[in-house]
Amino acid sequence: MGIWKNIKGWFRSTTDFSVELDREGAASRIRNNIWFRGANVWILAFSIVIASVGLNVNSTAVIIGAMLISPLMGPIIGMGFSMGTFDGQLMKDALRNLLIMFLVSLAASAAYFFISPLSLVDPTELEARTSPTIYDVLIALFGGLAGMLENSRSERGTVLSGVAIATALMPPLCTAGYGLAHANAHFFFGALFLFLINTVFIIMATYVMTKFLRFEPVAFIDVKARKRTRNIMTVVMLLILVPSTISAVQMVRVNQFEQKVQQFVKENRIYGGRYMYDYKVNSGWTPTADIYLTGDPLNENEKDILFRAAWACGVEKERLTLHEQNFGAGKAVDYEAVTRDFFQRYEQELAAKDARIESLEGELSQYERAEFDYLKIAREVQGQFPGVREFTLGRGARVIPARDSLEKNVVVTAFVDAAFKDPQGFLQWLKIRLDAENVTLYLTGEPAVELPQAAPDNGEWFDGSEEAEE
Repeated sequence: MGIWKNIKGWFRSTTDFSVELDREGAASRIRNNIWFRGANVWILAFSIVIASVGLNVNSTAVIIGAMLISPLMGPIIGMGFSMGTFDGQLMKDALRNLLIMFLVSLAASAAYFFISPLSLVDPTELEARTSPTIYDVLIALFGGLAGMLENSRSERGTVLSGVAIATALMPPLCTAGYGLAHANAHFFFGALFLFLINTVFIIMATYVMTKFLRFEPVAFIDVKARKRTRNIMTVVMLLILVPSTISAVQMVRVNQFEQKVQQFVKENRIYGGRYMYDYKVNSGWTPTADIYLTGDPLNENEKDILFRAAWACGVEKERLTLHEQNFGAGKAVDYEAVTRDFFQRYEQELAAKDARIESLEGELSQYERAEFDYLKIAREVQGQFPGVREFTLGRGARVIPARDSLEKNVVVTAFVDAAFKDPQGFLQWLKIRLDAENVTLYLTGEPAVELPQAAPDNGEWFDGSEEAEE
């Protein structure tokens, strides 16, 4: 019990942030940051153009820079805070300013993409903002929690900048502007849905954190006004909560279904004389999938086999549509799609192999650096220590079992004759020449002079004529 109390006490002291809270300052900052006037108008316009350029040229760094300077988070956090404090006037002001920011952002991005001469064949950054996933929900939810907590601290750091990047409110608006400028419903509605998802879950997270941090509700003149305002805020909260919950559940269903489809395609990518080169998952309460194949035509029996394989992966036959592009049927084959799928399929494998090769090259380089230049060392020994007839050297370890010790070193065994008279000098020369702190030198042969015996704890060089004690 004592240990459990100590653990709980440590956890509470570590996670407690009550001393850092500044509720009055936070409420004032949140109310001031909702307004869209003056410098904020120009900052928003500039950030919109920057983000649009980044999306237009597929530059992630430019997009991140635009998100850092965007003032969009202010009114969204204000809406969540107003729900938590039952501040009807703040809700109206925040909603009005958010709508203005939304329209200005949409108009600015649409104008940029309408006049931009740049046209990407594969606009990956734009396409990435048209299909919300459950991960976007989680990012917006936890980003909103972090943003509200940072707003409530007396000493604020860089968390709000990180939240602005993570929740990514600006790129979906710019993508919607792209869709508007090019009359592309897929980009327009897909990006708007992502923006709505991010906005709603940031509001929800802000509301939850406002309640958790126990911000005081606004004061009302009379009971009727308080009741009316709370009823309105409750309705607003339900209008946000219910659709967002349904949307989150739907995204989970789509994500789970897509994982099953991925497994089916992975296990059956090459089927006889056919190749599954692409697939597409269609969102909906009951998501479906389109599978694109090329190669020999499928007969009914082969289709049934494929449908049974899909069933084994959890994909029902009714939710799967096979699209064949047959070489022998006179139909055009989408070679671009096939090539793209080949690249996507092997990209990770090639990257893993490249990483492995780089690692092995690094190990080989280290090994080569560690290798001795034996012939050069032999010539130098011959010139400086003529009494050394032969020697063997290599990297090893000196182990003393009785002391349970291990010391990595260079081991040198030298055969010497009567002309050899300086074992200590030879040892010091080896340390410098081999660039090694620990060198163990073993001497053997029939020297003309008696070689001094090393001390038991020294172990630096040994006379082979007598047994060294350790």
